[in-house]
Amino acid sequence: MKVSLIGMGAVGTEIAGLLVNMADVSEIVALDRSREKAEAEIWDFSHTTSFTYSKNPLLIAGDYPDTKDSDIVVITAGAQIAKGQSRDSILRANTVIMREIIEQVEKYSPNAIIINVTNPVEVITHVALRHSSYPRTKVLSAGTVVDSARFMRILSEHVRIDPKNIFGYMLGEHGSTGFIPWSICNVCGLDVDTYCRMNDIPPIDKLAVQQAVLDVGYEIFNRKGNTNHGIAASVFRVIRAIESNEHSVLPVGVCLENQYGVNDVVMSVPCVIGRDGVQKILNYSFNESELAAFKKSEVHLREMIELAHTF
Repeated sequence: MKVSLIGMGAVGTEIAGLLVNMADVSEIVALDRSREKAEAEIWDFSHTTSFTYSKNPLLIAGDYPDTKDSDIVVITAGAQIAKGQSRDSILRANTVIMREIIEQVEKYSPNAIIINVTNPVEVITHVALRHSSYPRTKVLSAGTVVDSARFMRILSEHVRIDPKNIFGYMLGEHGSTGFIPWSICNVCGLDVDTYCRMNDIPPIDKLAVQQAVLDVGYEIFNRKGNTNHGIAASVFRVIRAIESNEHSVLPVGVCLENQYGVNDVVMSVPCVIGRDGVQKILNYSFNESELAAFKKSEVHLREMIELAHTF
């Protein structure tokens, strides 16, 4: 499998490291607006391969022609938020950047699966779809995979068990209108309230947990200037699901076509991920308050999408 990374900032570089050390990838191509930066990162990674016992991939720092026939293209390039900004504030700059990138990506890899990480991630993914001929099942955003991981970690600290024993999602968007559908969350097979009651654990403050999930990315950014480990791990999780044809369920951003009553908006919902990208969009029955939260996210994203296509 050939994977190309467009953008070698903190996230792109960490994804490359995960791929070099843990994935059955035959070729990794790195692009960055600074060719020297991409080359330096690839050289540095090449010096780790004597110590790893995974498959040693071909490592290339290059330009778009080098990405030819990629199986997966991960896009992290774009303007980054500054301290105090929201993800939405960089919409104009990243809309223009994505138009340029997706044209080149499709030229050389028309059959690739595209994973977009550039913020605002669901909106910019819609831009990529609108300005290419890729099917919607092959252009997805990293979505709320990282938000869901943050949620499971925060909840695990309350119930004091491994987060891998917790099932739940943040849905809607990787942004301010993301929400937790508690009706489909569980701890070891029990709904959260029942688990806490039966195991002498104080009840969950659900609004506080949701707000903590929404805030933690900004808190990390404010303290260290970026958020890279969790996001890179979430993208790597999607790549592994594609590479191994896992049919795993992950909350990626996908353009909805009448699922959940929504049309032509990229939203983060549970999807079956396999060799062809999004194999299926799963349907869930949400309660009244969750449906209202889903609608709020849809309205916000639709407004941003419409704005992006005016630039």
